[in-house]
Amino acid sequence: MAGQQEPVIWMRPEQAAVGRPAERSRAEITAAAVELADREGPEAVSMRRVASALGTGAASLYRYVATRDDLLDLMTDSTASDYDLPAPTGDWQADLLAVARQARQIMRRHPWLPAMVMSRPTLGPHGIDLLEHVLDVLADHPAAHARKIEAFALLSGLTALFVQNETAAADTGATRRTAAYLHHVAAAGSHPRITALLAASPPDDPRDRFDAVLLHALTGVLG
Repeated sequence: MAGQQEPVIWMRPEQAAVGRPAERSRAEITAAAVELADREGPEAVSMRRVASALGTGAASLYRYVATRDDLLDLMTDSTASDYDLPAPTGDWQADLLAVARQARQIMRRHPWLPAMVMSRPTLGPHGIDLLEHVLDVLADHPAAHARKIEAFALLSGLTALFVQNETAAADTGATRRTAAYLHHVAAAGSHPRITALLAASPPDDPRDRFDAVLLHALTGVLG
């Protein structure tokens, strides 16, 4: 039907119904694409490059993955398999922080991932497992179901933003330059509230504020 959306890749057969017997799996193709993105960035990921890494032709990959977008979805979801998801402890804040800290480490291992999380959020089988865990952690929380979904999205998005910022700071020295300018402004005295703020509490490295900022945001969403 016109306008009908194509089912997500996980709702389609592992391999196209026509063609030669399967020689590869989606998991192998995904792993090759992730390795390529980790090494050279997401722009390097193409059917041709992934096929070359696997020692096959690009045309053969289309029996498993219809489009590059499908491949990006597979890559993003595959990273969620790295989470350790133990049974909830009864302390929802501690349990969600544990998830967020893992997310931070996973995103650091895959520098392309934060941008994917922010620009094209994907929910595949591993992501579903993660969502189920978060909902399990919040099972006894009185917040509405919609708020719990918002908390899940906020956890992922805010973590991605933190990792993007700390990566940029490490690459360009932006944090040092910003701090130097703030002190320059404070010394000039033309912005008294900034001067008072810095005198009372010098700006911390934003990486050290991760837990506190995330908990404030989650508490605000969940009520």
